[in-house]
Parts: sequence; structure tokens; C-alpha cells
Amino acid sequence: MNAKKLSLGTRARYLFLRVKGFNFSSVWSRARDVAKQHNRSTFGVFVDMLWSAAFHNTAFQDYVDFEFATLNRQERATYMTHSLSNHLAMTYDDPKYRELFHDKIEFNRVFDEFLGREWLDIRESSADGVRDFFERHRTVVAKEPFSNSGHGVHRHRYEDVSDWGAFYAELKQSGQSLIEENIKQHPTLAEVCPGTANTTRITTFFDGDRTHVLSMAQKFGRGTVSDQQTYGGFYTMLNLDGSARGAGYDSHGNVHATHPESGVSIPDFQLPMVQEMFDFIDRVARTVPQMQYVGWDVVITADGPVLVEGNWAAGVYENKPSVTGIRTGSLPRFREAIGF
Repeated sequence: MNAKKLSLGTRARYLFLRVKGFNFSSVWSRARDVAKQHNRSTFGVFVDMLWSAAFHNTAFQDYVDFEFATLNRQERATYMTHSLSNHLAMTYDDPKYRELFHDKIEFNRVFDEFLGREWLDIRESSADGVRDFFERHRTVVAKEPFSNSGHGVHRHRYEDVSDWGAFYAELKQSGQSLIEENIKQHPTLAEVCPGTANTTRITTFFDGDRTHVLSMAQKFGRGTVSDQQTYGGFYTMLNLDGSARGAGYDSHGNVHATHPESGVSIPDFQLPMVQEMFDFIDRVARTVPQMQYVGWDVVITADGPVLVEGNWAAGVYENKPSVTGIRTGSLPRFREAIGF
């Protein structure tokens, strides 16, 4: 494969937007927290954060989350960052196909064979059709087609609805146009958190011939409809054999050696059906080959993996040194697979 060079224009535009949106007090607050946590000078951390953002593609929150204040230059150079991820997405994901990954209904249409669950566009149905759907599945997840980070996702139960005409109107008015059968996850995942479909984030690159798995992270919810951090969720990085690299953590400084509700050990977690998941994601990644760099969210069920969504501007999941004891990141694997 002939690798593309990451566009200087793309980098310049990204840097311009970062500078345009610069919030001094927010960055200073982050620097102060980092300095206190790691016994550093606030001013020194602040300057280092600015330097890292300007010259080393390191977003401010990446600096905080991945504990760059504790890493030397060589260690930092091994970390994937959101800035680099943005450059990859802009370079390798065809603009004509990006909208497909924004619109959850269109995404479901294209990737229907991989979803493993029934779904319905209520705009093409009626109150009776929605009631019939709920009668079959009892617990249903409703989604606003254009939403992210877990926002716009809701859970409804058949028993809670008495007036289906009014409920149907409420769904339409609130933009919850997509309803889906609730995913029944694998017992191993349910043991950790039974109330949330706990997704595995698999970031891949399809080079036109082969699907490269770049990184894997296991997300865990807290019993709500989503496992995103906005709902209190957290994640742990996975090795390619599906084993956890350590305790779970989030972007708010929380670390979980065990799940807060179930008490199940996070470092001892082992994702089931890993090879089946790799075979599955290879087929998924070939469906729209024009979108080469994607972060896929998958749930393992007792019958195998099912697809939840694809993220073309993939977020970054990385090692947290103080939690995992690992002081290097996944960037070398990205470079090897993509060639940038």
C-alpha cells in the first residue's frame, strides 16, 4: 500500500481551530490540576501543554488523560492523540461517505446484516407499528439519528406506556426516530454491568486488502442506557487477546479496580469470542471501503458480536501510565499499519 501523507493543510486548519477556540482559564485550570497531582509547577505544565499542542499534536485533554507530565519525550512520542486521529480521519475517510456515519438510521440500513437486532424507523411506521414493536421486545432503545457521546439515546419499557398514540407523537416530537431491540449481551459482560450494553471499541484501518486492528478498549456502563463517560462510564485498554491491561478509568480522574456496582474485577476481565470479533469486524470494515479509518462499537452476545455504530472521526483510547504501569502508547501500531 502506498501511504498518503498527512496533509499540512489539514494540520494547519486543525491548529487554527484550536487556537481560535483557545480558552485560557480552562487550560490553566487543567494545568493547575495536573501540577497538583504530579507535584509540578503550574506554569511549567501550562507552557508544556501549549508546546505539546502546537508542535506535537497533543490535545489538552490528552495531555491530562495520558499523564504526559510524567512521561519523557520518547514515551510521549508513542501515544496516539485526538489531533493525530483527526488528521487520519480527514485523510483516509472519503467526505462523500461521512454523512452515512452521522445518520444512525442510514447507518443501520447499510450495516443491517451486522446489527443482530430488529430496528424501526418510526417515521415509516405508525403508533400501532411502534406498539407491536414494543410488544415483541418489551425493552426498547430509542435514538435521535444525529447525536453522539451517548446523547440522544433513551430506553423505554412496554409496561411504562399507556397511551400509544401520545407516546408515538412524543417520540416523533423529541426526534427519537430510530427504535431498536435491546441488545442482550454475553454473560461475561452482563456479570460486570447487567444494566448497560457494554461496548468494545475496535479502531481499524482498511488498506483496500486487509483490515488492521489498531487498538481495542472495553467500555463499561453504570446501569444506564449508555456506557459513555457522560453517563458515568469508563474503559480499560485491551490487549489483542482480549485481556484487560489494568483497572478502568475515565477523563474525570476516576479509577476503578472493580466495577462500582457489581464489584467484578476490571484487571481480570477477559473479553470472550475475540477471534469471532476479528472475523466479524473484517467483514464490517469492507462494507464501505471508502471509509478506511473507523472506530467501531461492538457488543459481544452469546451468539457472537453485533455492531452498534461506527465513528469516522474516531475518539482515542490510550494507556494511563499510573493505572496500567505501561508508559508507552499505541501509535507505533498505527504507523506500522497505515504508514504515516
